[in-house]
Amino acid sequence: MSIRPEEFQQRRAELMAQMEPNSIAILAAAPERTRNRDVEHPYRQDSDFWYLSGFPEPEAVMVLLPGREHGEYVLFCRERDRAREIWDGYRAGQEGAVAEYGADDAFPINDIDDILPGLVEGRNRVYYDLGRDADFDRRLMGWVNAIRERVRTGAQPPGEFVALSHLLHDMRLFKSKAEADLMRRAGQISAGAHVRAMKAVRPGLYEYQLEAEYLHEFMRHGARSPAYPSIVGGGANGCVLHYIENSAELKDGDLVLVDAGCELENYASDITRTFPVNGTFSGEQRALYELVLRSQYAAIADTHPGHHWNVPHETVVRILTEGLVDLGLLKGKVDDLIEEMAYQRFYMHRTGHWLGLDVHDVGDYRVGGEWRQLEPGMTLTVEPGLYIAPDDDTVEERWRGIGIRIEDDVLVTKDGCEVLTGDVPKDIDDIEALMKEVKS
Repeated sequence: MSIRPEEFQQRRAELMAQMEPNSIAILAAAPERTRNRDVEHPYRQDSDFWYLSGFPEPEAVMVLLPGREHGEYVLFCRERDRAREIWDGYRAGQEGAVAEYGADDAFPINDIDDILPGLVEGRNRVYYDLGRDADFDRRLMGWVNAIRERVRTGAQPPGEFVALSHLLHDMRLFKSKAEADLMRRAGQISAGAHVRAMKAVRPGLYEYQLEAEYLHEFMRHGARSPAYPSIVGGGANGCVLHYIENSAELKDGDLVLVDAGCELENYASDITRTFPVNGTFSGEQRALYELVLRSQYAAIADTHPGHHWNVPHETVVRILTEGLVDLGLLKGKVDDLIEEMAYQRFYMHRTGHWLGLDVHDVGDYRVGGEWRQLEPGMTLTVEPGLYIAPDDDTVEERWRGIGIRIEDDVLVTKDGCEVLTGDVPKDIDDIEALMKEVKS
């Protein structure tokens, strides 16, 4: 299931093949973050750093030097330290960086001030993303300025800096078979968690108790953390797009909107389902839900090569607008309402985003000013929704406080697309049947 060392090596080679001759690429590992006093947040490697190395430790710097005679991949990392390892766990050290993680050369991170400037000197171009890590930015510019100060003695500072992300993020947009397999498994685990929650929910349960069902299912299948803070919004809380308080009681007659997905070996899943707390949709809930579901099915059908990124969103907007007119929640001609973006009163977000090592993954949505064409290997979410604010007195009271979103993860294939998260029901009859089976 894991990404093999050969794939990390292939990624580095592909990146270096795109770099200009006599250039250098530099990436710093994610720093550790203090949670409170002497306790750190659980460590999670920077996604770009992980994509090229698979190296899981903090206090590391990766250097790529295409054409370097003594090895193109240099890794600075912590030394082995038995005393620290007793407290904090195993360290790869320089030998492990070479033997386990494919570095051609590895040096102690404490020696970086003495070694890295020599690797930078004489290079025409530095590929590096300024602005992502202010502390490392200052260190790097200090090394470059020190080289500049020695120009009269023959030192050669780099001529230009170029954003590494311009090359790297386009690579990350296209998922390999191994990546797709990991994301498919993450989707299966998350789908199982949503099924578990549908079986567990009942009036009187608290949102955080339902959240616990998800976390339990994630962890028991090896996904140690969620890909993002879980959203568990009962009733009107489902109308708050990024609601994460998850503290209210779930009430009879309400829907609960849950946006939750696990992270597996750093790859994200992202699923949203909306289901009735008591197991049965009301008439108004059913009408809005079926509209959102119809738009999602159509958008997924429009997710394939030959269509550009925005086609699924355009499909959703038209279907939702037509449906809102039919239900009397919008008034006017459909084309005019779309032009005026009147739908944004009830549907205020986009229909999806790229998905991968980050839940909102990297990759341009436009290229040359035009929407990007969908191609095999791209992975995205499809997530239409409708949210009728509880205080919207322009609509009948029976509609107010209903929030619905339905989200799946979709891999673009040569012939169309594959839904990676299809193991959790979303048709009303299937949801009600599953919940009735448990409660009977």
